[in-house]
Amino acid sequence: MTIIDLLDSPLLLLLLPIVAFLYASVGHGGASGYLALMSAFSFPMTFMKPTALVLNILVSAVSFYFYYREKNFKWNLFYPFALTSIPFSFLGGFLKIDAFYYKIILATVLIFAVVRLLGIFGKEKSTVKEINLPLALFFGAVIGFLSGLIGIGGGIVLSPILLLFGWATMKQTAAVSALFIFVNSISGLFGFISKGGVIPSSSSVLIGVVFIGGLLGAYYGSTKYNSKKLRYILSAVLGIAIIKLYTTA
Repeated sequence: MTIIDLLDSPLLLLLLPIVAFLYASVGHGGASGYLALMSAFSFPMTFMKPTALVLNILVSAVSFYFYYREKNFKWNLFYPFALTSIPFSFLGGFLKIDAFYYKIILATVLIFAVVRLLGIFGKEKSTVKEINLPLALFFGAVIGFLSGLIGIGGGIVLSPILLLFGWATMKQTAAVSALFIFVNSISGLFGFISKGGVIPSSSSVLIGVVFIGGLLGAYYGSTKYNSKKLRYILSAVLGIAIIKLYTTA
């Protein structure tokens, strides 16, 4: 089956905007979700990584706009993580990884995504603490490298950290994560291209449906929307992808 045949799947085109909607509603670009779906539909790795990064850039930019408009963005929460994540994301994007390790790392990151979506950890603290600069720089480097390596923006890992350490409110976390994902995805994509990687032209087919989902998700998420039931559905979809990745690695 060719990539064009896979892109013609009605189920894929239905699930992608839902993924974009849910991720954008919490300030994320959705790369881990797109990768999970593409893996479930058996897309080749050469298509998955650059496509996920391109879609991530699009949705995180839209998400950041809406959260920034609501005055939720805090520069002092963003720059320590970005300072180290951007160069390490480029490095991760530059490196090539074996398919076995790619699937294992992706499946592990997807577990973070499911746990985050279900609200098991990373809940908002009652009081906000001052950020720890050395820790933020360290986390930024680790998340950035991982992001570039597998083709995500890192927000799915950054968000729980900000909330667990009590460094930000839920809305602030969403705003910071959105811009963090945006810059990391760009850096990772540049690293990928500089190594000779190519963005598949057929990935443009997905941009329209993902943009609509991301636009609606960012708008409702930055105001008052609660998408609890849909989050459970997405968690189930990601759970299936995790099982497939581990069993086919």
